[in-house]
Amino acid sequence: MTLWAHAASGTPPRVVGKSGSTTAESPRQAPKRLSPAENGIGRMVPDLALIDIEGQTRKLSDLKQHRVVVIALTSTSCPLSKKFGPTLARLEQDYQLKNVAFVYVNPAQREVSDDLREAIKKSRFAGPYILDSDGAVGSALGATQSTDAFVLDAQRTVVYRGAVDDQYGIGYALDAPRRQYLVEAIEAALRGARPEIQATEAPGCPLDVHQAIPEDAAAGVTFHNRISRLLQSHCVECHRHGGSAPFALESADDVLAQAAPIQRAVERGLMPPWFAAAPAAGEKSKWSNDRTLPPRDKSDLLDWLAAGRPLGEPQEAPLLRQFHNDWQIGKPDLIVQISKPIAVKATGTMPYQDVFADTGLTKDKWIQSIEIRPTAREVVHHALAFAMAPGDTPAHDKVNAEQAAAVHQRGFFAAYVPGNSTIVLPDGFAKLLPAGSRLWLQIHYAPNGVEATDQMEIGMVFARERPQNVVQVKGIVNANLSIPPGADNHPEMGLLKLGADSRITAFMPHLHLRGKAFRYEALFPDGRVQVLLDVPRYDSNWQLLYRLEQPIDCPRGTILKGTAWFDNSSGNPANPDPGATVRFGPQATDEMLVGYVEYHQPKGGFANPKAARKLPGNGDNRRIRFR
Repeated sequence: MTLWAHAASGTPPRVVGKSGSTTAESPRQAPKRLSPAENGIGRMVPDLALIDIEGQTRKLSDLKQHRVVVIALTSTSCPLSKKFGPTLARLEQDYQLKNVAFVYVNPAQREVSDDLREAIKKSRFAGPYILDSDGAVGSALGATQSTDAFVLDAQRTVVYRGAVDDQYGIGYALDAPRRQYLVEAIEAALRGARPEIQATEAPGCPLDVHQAIPEDAAAGVTFHNRISRLLQSHCVECHRHGGSAPFALESADDVLAQAAPIQRAVERGLMPPWFAAAPAAGEKSKWSNDRTLPPRDKSDLLDWLAAGRPLGEPQEAPLLRQFHNDWQIGKPDLIVQISKPIAVKATGTMPYQDVFADTGLTKDKWIQSIEIRPTAREVVHHALAFAMAPGDTPAHDKVNAEQAAAVHQRGFFAAYVPGNSTIVLPDGFAKLLPAGSRLWLQIHYAPNGVEATDQMEIGMVFARERPQNVVQVKGIVNANLSIPPGADNHPEMGLLKLGADSRITAFMPHLHLRGKAFRYEALFPDGRVQVLLDVPRYDSNWQLLYRLEQPIDCPRGTILKGTAWFDNSSGNPANPDPGATVRFGPQATDEMLVGYVEYHQPKGGFANPKAARKLPGNGDNRRIRFR
């Protein structure tokens, strides 16, 4: 839940209305995040032969003694590329003592000239300067713009590609960058970590290239040169020793031992877990946290599994990804832990555990980062945390269906699923946690054959100043569910009318064991209808959040519609009782229709400055107190 690079931009999407018209695109272009998997992240760059302007031939492997290698495209004829020259030279100097090598590649110049030598001298570049006259280097890297920069680790694995920073773009310039993508990537690589943003567009002068993703080494796909990197990009965050998944996929032995389960899960689209509908042909995913295996990655993995599973050369293996057990959000300012450990039995199922924890806050706090951390994550299916204002705690800490509906409508404060346990908001964004609040944790445990105890904790980092944007979550809720016995495709619907101009940033549908599909739609005041998120095969085992790459602006009066479909038949193997009429309720054996929506209300609104002043909520913000 950390992907917030462009949440503040609010660029309107191309919305198709009843007439089929679309909104105009801005002539200005800043860096936009790209899908890492579709843009070469995690791949090994071939051992390219680089001929510098002095005629000296170098190979990328010659730079192996450096901890990090930066390959920066640059051009003396592209205005934007020239603007980034001083920044690149300064960064090269800054990282000289940290064992970071810089290589400069000019994709436009065809021959060495006195003017070029003079330009290089003025730029103060110290690293090798390469003329890519035939486009071979740019093609192998997958470069598309004259301002692309690539960060490679010591094993030639791409860990970042994209813009240097956002100081300059098409149609604009800033006095200073707001986001230093290249610096963040270098620092992460030096720590053995992945940067928060791994791939962006780099607005500049387009290159005439035909191969956007580098081909693998001529030796073909092997475990060491390709499959290991693919697994690092898509799997080992959970499938690692000490991780939340049931087995590790860090070594060749790990993978060979699980070859059949891997093949089955990938063929059926069960792994990596992602359930949003695929984008239309020719369109890109609109989700910044899309986990889908790109077609080439999927085919490479399945072909390798079916073709003898060659290991290849060990020297081509990637550096191991580094994981730690410390707080991912950094040192928390506040840690709230449930008071007593919860015993998790070895077999069967467990009802949701409702646990309340005091925050101890005596003053309102703005929260910029949140992390839920189980102490026995191997048995935690998912968890939701709700902020309960003073006086809102139910009697005896017992939650009934009516109370659960009210709380879900107000929205969750934080959430945990394996591999997705943090919310990290950018500067200027925060959530409000009032003084005297308690946290209600609804925890779903999944016994795994071994008895365990868990004492979950939540860490929070405070914002250093009052935010410009208050991040909120609201639930589209239908608490009047009535799912007939035996129905295999029963629809139910909920509505939420926005009381102020709202910028939507993420969605999280929440159903129980009978839930099979979910769809969000926006009914705009002018009559347009837009599908916001379609989840055609919902899986309650994965309470996934879907974060938009570009937020969607919904004016005051927009109605958000959430439609869920339920399978209450005997054909649903998870159905606890096909003969029951199922109602809304807090336990997994009950059902829910909750469509969480994360949003903020831009200061001054979109058109009417008075429309967005109602904070902190949309619609009806009356406090619902438990009696």
